[in-house]
Amino acid sequence: MSLTCPHVPHLSLTCSHVPHLSFTCPHVPDLFPCPSPVPHLSPCPFDDPLHLSLTCPSPVPSRVPVSPQMTSSTKVYYSQTTQTDSRPLMGPGLRRRRVLTKDGRSNVRMEHISDKRFLYLKDLWTTFIDLQWRYKLLLFSATFAGTWFAFGVVWYLVAAAHGDLLEFEPPANHTPCVMQVHTLTGAFLFSLESQTTIGYGFRYISEECPLAIVLLITQLVLTTILEIFITGTFLAKIARPKKRAETIKFSQNAVVAQHDGKTCLMIRVANMRKSLLIGCQVTGKLLQTHLTKEGESVRLNQLNVDFQVDTSSDSPFLILPLTFYHVVDEASPLRDVSLRSGDGDFELVVILSGTVESTSATCQVRTSYLPEEILWGYEFTPAISLSASGKYVADFSLFDRVVKVATPCCHHEAVRFGDPEKVKLEESLREAEREGEGAPLSVRISNV
Repeated sequence: MSLTCPHVPHLSLTCSHVPHLSFTCPHVPDLFPCPSPVPHLSPCPFDDPLHLSLTCPSPVPSRVPVSPQMTSSTKVYYSQTTQTDSRPLMGPGLRRRRVLTKDGRSNVRMEHISDKRFLYLKDLWTTFIDLQWRYKLLLFSATFAGTWFAFGVVWYLVAAAHGDLLEFEPPANHTPCVMQVHTLTGAFLFSLESQTTIGYGFRYISEECPLAIVLLITQLVLTTILEIFITGTFLAKIARPKKRAETIKFSQNAVVAQHDGKTCLMIRVANMRKSLLIGCQVTGKLLQTHLTKEGESVRLNQLNVDFQVDTSSDSPFLILPLTFYHVVDEASPLRDVSLRSGDGDFELVVILSGTVESTSATCQVRTSYLPEEILWGYEFTPAISLSASGKYVADFSLFDRVVKVATPCCHHEAVRFGDPEKVKLEESLREAEREGEGAPLSVRISNV
């Protein structure tokens, strides 16, 4: 099936549901190099123009010739990222690229930053805290050993200037600046003993050299500041709430099912410690490619996705595993996203923020879900039970387990295209089916 146009050459008008639908024109050459339609698409049961999109399977050429048949009001939008924008946002096939990994780490690489090292050195505190432990230990060990040796060389020069070295053959009544410092090794040991306040008593400073007294004070002040900085970075790295965030668990998959008569996207969150998080808030960001009205393609456009517990959006009491809901309605940014097929081109980033009860530090936990990790027509298995002693038990072996539920086949499309009559009809049919069976299809225990 094909349609033709006298103005735009090789323009392919395709539908995500109707295979081999093309819209071509032979009048203006070389605007789009490939006239082939997109194959292997499933039929669409809906006759709605919102499914149609203009696509071309080959990259757009770098130069766009203008035909004389084009009027002055005709606009051709093109950007330097057009060739890469035609590729999937997260990568083809099973090797989809993430902006955020499942454990919350950034998957973004920064390149071509001018004066990057200088910028990092200006913020030494953050730079040293962010260092990995092996580099931190190596750097600080080298720093201590370097200061011992550097001041040892200075002490050796002081002894040489005062004539305390053995090669100068000082007289028997000669009083050195530092007792028993006659070699470079002795000067290094005196520097180490002074800086670490060991003080064996064998090497000590005398009243003969005022310069030695000033040098000793200078060494102790500088090395004390250095030790304070090193100790502070170690404590700050250990006390970071990053480790606390590792005890917050997100479900491996998100599910889409009916909740209180509405289509909801659901995730499960659990706190695996007895200490609570204060003021918890769960937010989401939908990352996908967006085409503006001016024809500009915006990669990783961010849309807010609100989550709530049941019907309340206040801070949840995260003492048990909770299920957070996002209603997929006309106001939802997920209304135009293909959640059901699993082959969409988007990433859902979920962020939990809270205050650690024991340290009052702000903690943030992140994860992300790709289209194939969002299960349509499933809900979470209840993970909370009551023991014989009367305690609630959270079984984490059931935390990620899901169960298939009866979901109307076209409910998502009805919500997507704003057909409330169809929604009501499907809900009434579902209620009638449940009444006919004499029992509900599933039993939901809220927030567990």
